[in-house]
Amino acid sequence: MSDFASQTEPAAAAHEIGDVDAYMVRLGKAARMAATQMRRAVTADKNGALLAMADHLQRDRVAVLAANAEDLARGRESGLDAALLDRLALDDARLDAMIEGLRQVAALPDPVGEIDGLHARPSGIQVGQMRVPLGVIGIIYESRPNVTMEAASLCLKSGNACILRGGSEAWASNAAIASCIRSGLREAGLPEATVQVVSTTDRAAVGCLISMPEYVDVIIPRGGKSLIERVSREASVPVIKHLDGVCHVYIDATADPEKALAIAVNAKTQRYGTCNTMETLLVDAPVSESLLPRLAAAYAEHGVALRGCDRTRAVLGDIPVASEEDWYAEYLAPVLAIRVVDGIEAAIEHIERYGSHHTDAIITDHYGLARRFMAEVDSSSVIVNASTRFADGFEYGLGAEIGISTDKLHARGPVGLEGLTTRKYVVLGDGQVRR
Repeated sequence: MSDFASQTEPAAAAHEIGDVDAYMVRLGKAARMAATQMRRAVTADKNGALLAMADHLQRDRVAVLAANAEDLARGRESGLDAALLDRLALDDARLDAMIEGLRQVAALPDPVGEIDGLHARPSGIQVGQMRVPLGVIGIIYESRPNVTMEAASLCLKSGNACILRGGSEAWASNAAIASCIRSGLREAGLPEATVQVVSTTDRAAVGCLISMPEYVDVIIPRGGKSLIERVSREASVPVIKHLDGVCHVYIDATADPEKALAIAVNAKTQRYGTCNTMETLLVDAPVSESLLPRLAAAYAEHGVALRGCDRTRAVLGDIPVASEEDWYAEYLAPVLAIRVVDGIEAAIEHIERYGSHHTDAIITDHYGLARRFMAEVDSSSVIVNASTRFADGFEYGLGAEIGISTDKLHARGPVGLEGLTTRKYVVLGDGQVRR
């Protein structure tokens, strides 16, 4: 066990925070010190902390679920919509998934310290690149308390310190989870300031967090479009982000009908309030008359409201017409826009115009069309013959994800351990001097 000094901001109730600026600076200083200490943390200690967190979450699950019930009750009283309540809710299955996620991250290879591309130069030196932590990561998120543990696990395993600012609607849940995190860090002998959960619900804390480049190296916002737009606009710290999850499934004329039906229904109905849920279905014209009635019947069973283009409405009858705004919409609800298109070129054009570069899928039995779709659709995840709901760090084998990035620099798609590290050049010599 490592001999790290404990440097952390004591947990405090939201009403106890006075000067928010001073409070956030204290968190930042403690995080920077913890990040410096974490550079020498060994894999065994990091894994030990993750497994201890899993044990504490299992041990304290009744308390965590009780805290979540308090948050849900307050959310209903304050009028949170169904999608936000779904994101906020924890149950035994979601708690089990959090525990399993911790154990999976512990089992993953530690990327920190890996040296790639080591090669000799004519001078005799060897040059390579070493993977190292980013440093201090600030994460701002809404509703989902499971993000608290996911973020903590990935930042810890990748050798970073993190400051987590969850939404006020999940305050009790996050406080209970934070207690499990602190206990796990203590048991492993790692600095408790490695993971700090902001104790105040004052929104001024967000403004402070995104404008402390001396203490914070990168910001990752997870939440609604308005939050991410604000962070992107106001941050003086680099941001890893995505704004929308306008995801598409395109059913090609060569697709197996049963496969197409199963995927298109799952992509929409498996869960409504997630960024990888399909929001627009594109159907190749030659199969529209045979497939659309079957799809409409399946969506009706799930209570999904449909709206469509004129060609869709000609097949399905009296459904609302899809407006221009519908093609841009991220519903996060049981609503689906459908367009009939003339082949893959029209489908790709639609996705390029209206999509958000998040996740898009094709259902086809034609290898060449699948290859074309993968090459030409400019999204962070492009899927062939499977549901868009697989665009997720857990499903990709990352153990968990810190978020999904639609940026093109540094990290793209689900951001796991490697996305939370960077590389620096290392040079190995044996007395060489430059001539």
